[in-house]
Amino acid sequence: MKSICVYCGSNAGNKPAYADRAMALGTRIAQEKLTLVYGGGNVGLMGIVADAVLEAGGEAIGVIPQQLVNWEVAHRDLTKLEIVGSMHERKARMFDLADAFVALPGGFGTLDEMFEMLTWRQLGLGQKPCAFLDVENFYSPLMTMIDRMVEERFLHPDQRHDLWHGSDLDTLFAWMREYQPAHADKWMDEKRRKELR
Repeated sequence: MKSICVYCGSNAGNKPAYADRAMALGTRIAQEKLTLVYGGGNVGLMGIVADAVLEAGGEAIGVIPQQLVNWEVAHRDLTKLEIVGSMHERKARMFDLADAFVALPGGFGTLDEMFEMLTWRQLGLGQKPCAFLDVENFYSPLMTMIDRMVEERFLHPDQRHDLWHGSDLDTLFAWMREYQPAHADKWMDEKRRKELR
C-alpha cells in the first residue's frame, strides 16, 4: 500500500471533533509514508486533511474538476494538482491513483464517491479496501442501513464484513495493510447465478 484516497466534506461540520480527526488522519498518513489522494480542495475537511499531510512532511495529490477550480476552491500548495473535466473523470482518476479508500464525515459527494468504489469492488472492478472512519458515531446510522440491506438480502453478508467501520486509527491502518478482499457473488439467488454462467 503506497497511497490512500480520503473522501470527506468540503465543509468542516459543526463539531471540532471532525476537524481534529481529519488532522489526525492526515498526520498519520504522512507518518506511515503514504501519499494522500483526495479531491483537491482547500476548504472544509478536505483542506484540513491535506494541510495536515503536508505539514507532517507527506505528499498530497489532489484531483479536481475544472468547475471547482473556477470557483477558486483548488488547493494550490499540493505536491501535485490534477485538473480533470468532470466528476466522473475525477472518481476514475482517484481510483487509479489510490490503493485504499477512507471516508471521513461528509455529505452527498462523500457518500457518492465511497459507494461507487464499493459498487465497483462488488462487481469485481477493483480489490481495494474501503473504510468509514467514524467520528462521534457519525456513520452509525449508515451502518444500520447497510445491515438492513444484508437482512433483506440486497447485500451479501461477506460484502458487509468486507467493509471496515470504526474510529481507531491504529486498527484502521492495520486492517488496510492486512486486507484480503471477500469473493462473494453479487447475486445471492442460485438460479440467477446459473443463468449468468
